Amino acid sequence: MTDNYDIEKKFSYLGKDLITELLEVSVVKTFPPNTELVREGQYVKYIPIVLDGLVKVFTQFEAREILLYYIKPEQSCIMSFSSCINNDKSKIFAITEEESNILLIPSEKMAKWVIHFPTINILFYQQYDLRYSELVDMIHQMLYFKLDKRILDYLLEKVKVKGKNPIKISHKEIANDLGTAREVVSRLVKKLERQNFLKQYHDSIELISP
Repeated sequence: MTDNYDIEKKFSYLGKDLITELLEVSVVKTFPPNTELVREGQYVKYIPIVLDGLVKVFTQFEAREILLYYIKPEQSCIMSFSSCINNDKSKIFAITEEESNILLIPSEKMAKWVIHFPTINILFYQQYDLRYSELVDMIHQMLYFKLDKRILDYLLEKVKVKGKNPIKISHKEIANDLGTAREVVSRLVKKLERQNFLKQYHDSIELISP
């Protein structure tokens, strides 16, 4: 089943020996949209690599969700990797945004692989660098941009990662991901619509090109 995704070609930098062992112990599973893959407080049993589809990673604070990042094809979850290496409980939630095929690597293999197959670290160094850059961008936006600009940038990123426009999304989902109130989002989305940045439908939003 894993052969269908050209894993040996896409992850050739890991080296033939590691890929051979990885394919022997890992499985590819298909998950429908809105499937919870891991929740905060659980021990991580598998490290995911998304082959196709999209996974959302978020945290919760005082009953509000805050988006951390998306896992796109050929990417993995640095937070799951960290929990696995430290034998710690998950600090994040992860759910599929759309139907996703995911390579699941048993977490108990990681401690051995980081020693015997150092190339595995390349994958997670890449993820660390990517997520750190995204975190810096998010902090920059929170400090220097008003919420209406953050909402517009969020929607632009959503269109980019999903490859669709319009995108099916609710004001509540936007509010959850940005850590604010739905009523505030509704007011600002309406403002952006009046400014001709977007158009609202009953269950979706379309961005309008300038």
